Amino acid sequence: MSNLLEPKAQTVKRINAYLADAQNVFIDSRSSVLDAQTNPMVFGSMPNDGGNLIIEENEYASFLQQEPEAERYIRPFLGAEEFINSKKRYCLWLLNAEPQHLKKCPLIIARIQKVREHCEGSSREATRKLAQTPSLFGEIRQPESGHYLLVPRVSSERRRYIPIGFLDTSVIASDSTLIVPNATLYEFGVLTSQMHMVWMRTVCWRLKSDYRYSAQIVYNNFPWPDASEAQKAAIIQKAQAVLDARAQFPDSSLADLYDPNTMPPVLTKAHAALDSAVDKLYRKTAFPDDATRVAFLFELYGKRRRGCLRGSGNGGRGRSV
Repeated sequence: MSNLLEPKAQTVKRINAYLADAQNVFIDSRSSVLDAQTNPMVFGSMPNDGGNLIIEENEYASFLQQEPEAERYIRPFLGAEEFINSKKRYCLWLLNAEPQHLKKCPLIIARIQKVREHCEGSSREATRKLAQTPSLFGEIRQPESGHYLLVPRVSSERRRYIPIGFLDTSVIASDSTLIVPNATLYEFGVLTSQMHMVWMRTVCWRLKSDYRYSAQIVYNNFPWPDASEAQKAAIIQKAQAVLDARAQFPDSSLADLYDPNTMPPVLTKAHAALDSAVDKLYRKTAFPDDATRVAFLFELYGKRRRGCLRGSGNGGRGRSV
């Protein structure tokens, strides 16, 4: 696979603010999705606990050995680093915990007290208020049931695709991730496609050279295709094929699977089939390259934004010139 950052000379008719040969549209922050039919994307949950509700992998066994009653309150806790690299981390998830039972868990009570002290000692008023509920994460956005789609907020620029995936709600997502509750295989298929990736690479923020995915910039402004139920069914089939290809390598992390040098051919093939199917949702003729995809998406975004503004009378802050 060629280096995605390898410079290539192009003769273009115009250059917009994103250094693309495309309509001169500015992508501003949106608080809601451009496509009202799409599930919203939100941050994962933020502890703001001074680290006292977190149980690292190397202390997990010892903690349970000392306090076996705590097992019901311990959940897997994944940030972008843990999700991509198959690392283990845990947290105390005490939402709706029975007070009488908590009193039988002195290690948990001690940690709750430390959270209270952490919050009370903060210079921020909002954090000091959290001392009133020291057993809880500072910001809770975890879905209560079902599953969700997890998107790492930061991912290496070496990867052709940001590794994203489904998780059960028993796994707590941290605020170093973004989540789409109740997402379907169709949404997974479009989001993990090359069409969405070129949009992300063009408009996203950067942390050094790595991609920094933003719900407000990347996801909420993404122009989704108009797809029939039959077309969605085809995407779902190919999206499942990507997940099935990953599952053939249970000992490999997503970092391993999406490293350009070690990506399994079966996974590469599954993504290529999905990319082709998603491309056809946008137009019948194939896109010859990513530059053409970007130009098409900017054009579509401009049309959708103008239609959105005409329909609402206010809406977001997207501008075109």
